Amino acid sequence: MSTALTRDFAVVGGGLVGAAIAVGLARVGLKPLVLDGEDLDMRASRANFALVWVQGKGVGAPHYALWSKASAELWPSFAGDLFENTGIDVRLRQTGGFSFALSRDELDHLREDLETIESETKRASPPYEVLSHNETKERLPELGREVVGSIYSPADGDVNSLRLLRALHIAMQRAGIDYRSRHLIDKIEPVNGAFRLTGRWGSVTVQRVVLAAGIDNQRLSPMVGLSTPLRSSKGQILVTEKCAPFLPFASGTIRQADEGGVMIGDSEETNATTVAEHTDVATVLARRAIKTFPLLADVNVIRTWAGFRVDTVDGLPIYEQSAQFPGAYVVTSHSAVTLAAGHALSLAPQIARGSLSGDFDPFRSGRFHVRQAA
Repeated sequence: MSTALTRDFAVVGGGLVGAAIAVGLARVGLKPLVLDGEDLDMRASRANFALVWVQGKGVGAPHYALWSKASAELWPSFAGDLFENTGIDVRLRQTGGFSFALSRDELDHLREDLETIESETKRASPPYEVLSHNETKERLPELGREVVGSIYSPADGDVNSLRLLRALHIAMQRAGIDYRSRHLIDKIEPVNGAFRLTGRWGSVTVQRVVLAAGIDNQRLSPMVGLSTPLRSSKGQILVTEKCAPFLPFASGTIRQADEGGVMIGDSEETNATTVAEHTDVATVLARRAIKTFPLLADVNVIRTWAGFRVDTVDGLPIYEQSAQFPGAYVVTSHSAVTLAAGHALSLAPQIARGSLSGDFDPFRSGRFHVRQAA
């Protein structure tokens, strides 16, 4: 690839975050170069739970709660645009979502979190219901006896995770975006108001760059005067064989995909160094799932996988333009599915215009420096 200044924009990372940003830039007439890594890189986009989820998000961070809600509300338009442009139905389902509690303490904790968010957002957060066992079972007849109750929010939903990533990449292709895999970035050098991106594949100089490389943002950000402090967080997912429909709602721990298979997740391992699955983690996930829906005891698990979350040290996204090197942006987010619509339809146009609105100020990395000073 040439070192001549032939590109206006480069997006580093072609996962759910990078692809959504690229598609959003294309919607306003830009055609960024998308530089991606290898298929077997530790990318969260291939190990996600595919939730469009707002319930319980933003305790102590009302700006995040409202941003998640805003993105979820954009999802019908976003899914419609993807279908129109690619012919792929990502199977968006926003019929609501449940959080199940296996003890009274669990239910109280869930309720307290939602009450806190409701108060901190001045009642602008999505509605919810606290349901007893019997009230939950009326809506979900296969519910197990050990579930003491649940929280239900009509704002939650899910999509088909594999269809979503494919749709975003086809949308990039049809928009004329130059997507290049196996283009890992070794170095970024600010040069005369532009940026030279270099790897084993060669180098290219661009006027603006968006870092959307997931975990690798931690390494790349300091090269353009930014910071992306992450914590290690690995999650594991079990997938069962297809079975008759029994769960027409989303859930943070169990969801039945449109094809009939059941995904079971919500584990977290810290300080993990590999994506190898652990049978003890799988056992805990399976036991809780069976307590929630006993019929799963007779369903076979056909595959399992693990992946690293793109999780900042406080769990909130980072959106920021470099003050030292204007034109360089970082976009780091754990909830890449929930926020995909917001990234494409709200954030990307602002990046294209050259500045982020004040609504994104609380997501700057400077919040970490303030905490350290305190």
